[in-house]
Amino acid sequence: MLAVVVSRADVASERIGDRLLELADWTEHEDGRRSDAAGGGTYYRTDGAELRTFDDLHLRLDGAAAAFDDPDLLVFASRHSGETGPLLTAHATGNVGPAEYGGGDRSLARAAPNALRAVRRAFADHAPDGYDVGIECTHHGPSTVGCPSLFVELGSGEDEWTDPAGAEAVARSILALRETAPTHYRTVVGFGGGHYAPRFDRVLVETDWRVGHVAADWGLEAMGDPRESKAVVGKAFAMSGTEFALVDGDRPDLVEVIDELGFETVSETWLRETTGVPLELVGDVESALAAVEAGLRFGAPAAGYDGEFAVAELPEELLSAAVGVDREATRKAVDGRALAYDTEEGGTVVAGPVALADADDRRDVVAALAAVLESKFDTVEVRDDEVVAVREAFDPDLARAAGVEEGPAFGRLADGHPVEVDGETIAPGDVRSARERRFPR
Repeated sequence: MLAVVVSRADVASERIGDRLLELADWTEHEDGRRSDAAGGGTYYRTDGAELRTFDDLHLRLDGAAAAFDDPDLLVFASRHSGETGPLLTAHATGNVGPAEYGGGDRSLARAAPNALRAVRRAFADHAPDGYDVGIECTHHGPSTVGCPSLFVELGSGEDEWTDPAGAEAVARSILALRETAPTHYRTVVGFGGGHYAPRFDRVLVETDWRVGHVAADWGLEAMGDPRESKAVVGKAFAMSGTEFALVDGDRPDLVEVIDELGFETVSETWLRETTGVPLELVGDVESALAAVEAGLRFGAPAAGYDGEFAVAELPEELLSAAVGVDREATRKAVDGRALAYDTEEGGTVVAGPVALADADDRRDVVAALAAVLESKFDTVEVRDDEVVAVREAFDPDLARAAGVEEGPAFGRLADGHPVEVDGETIAPGDVRSARERRFPR
């Protein structure tokens, strides 16, 4: 069940609450056990959601989930304040350093990484013209909610806080969370970067990874020495439900602490390359071939693959020739057939062994590499033990034997035009010979 918190101390929150009540079919209920100021009194229910109103600002509402009937996810419908212009934004709640705006020092609430991804995508669907959309770092309370939670905000000034279109966009984005699980195992904790977390926003938008707590540069500065703040670093992982971190910037001391805590620091490249690929397969293939950071790339068949795999070498001379003809076509040929493959030059050149769903798939990869050669050779034949490529080309020796003198006539013949010698026409085909290359399979 989705719990929605509306604050009477926040004009944007009230406007969003009004739009929520207009956009869905709610039933009105009374709760006499709690005061009206603390979410009691009149409250509302609709399919999959419950809405309650509180007097205080959201960031001071520790334990807000207790007012609801065992929610799976809690959303604070809130304003956003800043100099960013019209903006829809969302973020996890808590403090990695001292608590200046609600919550406790170095205390984090449970994040909702899957819900953050879902609401970020809903923003893109519902944002009015002129509004930017994004996410923020973790930067204020409450630190204790009682279930996974996030702020969903309308900003960034008074004009937007009372904007009906902006309020409706936030309300629709909140309602889209009714069937969304709050957490997901494909999640990273974010460390570093700006307050509006552009790198982590890219991860949400362009990969299938979710983002939990984010400690921006200023938050890490407030947190202090990572070794002295080891507990809050560990809590960021625990409250995000993950063992992976993405670190923005050069922070060797933090990375060392993350490693000592038993968690793993990954790169944005790793997140992109593993998108759609089961993590068990990622680990097994990295152990068998190479690390993603060393050039390993996953092919199209790896998406959702959960079976065994075989490691095979590609024919070195054939692969080199294909790369020389068209490196992008070569990569596509391998990417479309291999679960994974090694690369060089920043992942642009296929260079090494491959992981295949079946060892017999190697024949398909060889045939695809041979097909790349067809743009350069006249014929390419795949045989049992070799690939034979033949190319016909202008042969100067045959031209001389036909009486053609070196010079412009050579050029015309090479370009496919006939020439005359002593009244006799020499056709281009008369002075061409076949050049053959053989590539072991």
